[in-house]
Amino acid sequence: MTAGGACRILLIGMMGSGKSTIGRLLSEATGWPYVDNDDLVRRISGTTARQLVADGDEAAMREIESAALVAAVGMHAPVILGIAAGTILDRANRDRLRHGGIVAWLTASPAILATRAVGAEHRPWLDGDIGAWFSEAAAEREPLFGEVADITIDIGRSSAGEAVVLLREHPAIREACADA
Repeated sequence: MTAGGACRILLIGMMGSGKSTIGRLLSEATGWPYVDNDDLVRRISGTTARQLVADGDEAAMREIESAALVAAVGMHAPVILGIAAGTILDRANRDRLRHGGIVAWLTASPAILATRAVGAEHRPWLDGDIGAWFSEAAAEREPLFGEVADITIDIGRSSAGEAVVLLREHPAIREACADA
């Protein structure tokens, strides 16, 4: 967690975990701004992550996602941030997350995530075998998410509204955000 207890809530998890939905609902409930990674990527690069991957430049997309994370953790608190799932793969990004705020991991089974992620045009990895992609990506990323998470919420068992209540009432958030 961030030094000094800054009220910066970083929502992490696989695509389909509800980071954007929960981030917006939490923003409405608290009055704090919500900033989504996809918006930061567009601001930095002038394009979308999907377009970068379509152009054959996944490495550039990962660099831009890292730059978006740097920008996000530098934002004035209080703020709620939706973080790109792939940023967890980079050790330096995991360090940024650990020190950038309160990290809330929204988790669910790969099957639930795959169902929720279908149809989102901005998600470039879902053009093939979605179930296989989620199983492989979850196996690689879940230990890394667990490594940095201060809070874990199983969104397979909680609605978005319930997740917002759990976040607002969590002692770490209440303490860090008491003056926000």
